[in-house]
Amino acid sequence: MSDLDLKQFSVRTDLALEAKEIAEKGGAVIPGVSATTLDDNGIRITTLSVDNEHGSQAIGKMIGNYVTLEVPGLRKHDSSLQDRVSTHFAKQFELFLQRIGVHQNAKALIVGLGNWNVTPDALGPIVVENVLVTRHYFELMPNDVAPGYRPVSAVSPGVLGITGIESSDIIKGIVEQSMPDFIVAIDALASKAIERVNTTIQISDTGIHPGSGIGNKRRGITEEIMGVPVIAIGVPTVMFASTIVNNCFEMMQKHFQSQTSNTGQILGLLDQMEENERLELVREILSPMGHDLLVTPKEVDEFIEDIGNIIASGLNAALHQAVDSTNVAAYTH
Repeated sequence: MSDLDLKQFSVRTDLALEAKEIAEKGGAVIPGVSATTLDDNGIRITTLSVDNEHGSQAIGKMIGNYVTLEVPGLRKHDSSLQDRVSTHFAKQFELFLQRIGVHQNAKALIVGLGNWNVTPDALGPIVVENVLVTRHYFELMPNDVAPGYRPVSAVSPGVLGITGIESSDIIKGIVEQSMPDFIVAIDALASKAIERVNTTIQISDTGIHPGSGIGNKRRGITEEIMGVPVIAIGVPTVMFASTIVNNCFEMMQKHFQSQTSNTGQILGLLDQMEENERLELVREILSPMGHDLLVTPKEVDEFIEDIGNIIASGLNAALHQAVDSTNVAAYTH
């Protein structure tokens, strides 16, 4: 494991689940990484824990807890399924808060990262538009706030190209003034699997680095920097063109293997390459020409609205006991 090429994990996938799948390819067992999976009628929930530095280096993800909800059926725009996903997300997020020791009355700051002018990157701002914000009521009329609510504030800080200020610096200033007990940061991610784009939600307690999914190195939004716990929520909305080409090669290989035992005559040297070698070859061809594009489905407008509302509804139910977790969709506006 010490000779593992971590480059294949660093940028192309932000999902800990995918990084674990890559590292385990060929049947490898990774000490320090554990996972359990639950399936519930089209909703697959994986709870993954990276327990030590060895496990962190093996999959290229930080030590911490990760929960992933995979729902391929979201592509069908089934409203009843969306309600079920909201409910599951609310329950998982509430359990996550309990696991990391966040109290029921702790003050929350929700941060919607991303560029509202770019649809695949607008997830964070969409969530912020639909969450139930209550901090001002606790500040202005605390005696009139009904039981079952907690102070929640929300902000969309924009991106460096719009504001000229690092998102981390904006959020740090807000934290110093408003003094929340924890931060919930929502951002768009990159995936290595087409089927997970716009259908997967990841929760983690390792913070977030704006722009990391597309290769931009920005100052992180982490507990070490902010001084309070940071829970990251992400949805993969894009893939790199090189990843799609590599996936196509893999699908062709599997198809030909089902038809003949002599795939080498059809695919040549590509048939003998490891996945990471093939991916590096594709990058070497596409990158110099500027063709390693970020790709998103043409239906991204509908997807981003749907999954943004799912997350906002789930957060409303998880953060406020007074919100009915079985009918969370009613609390988005």
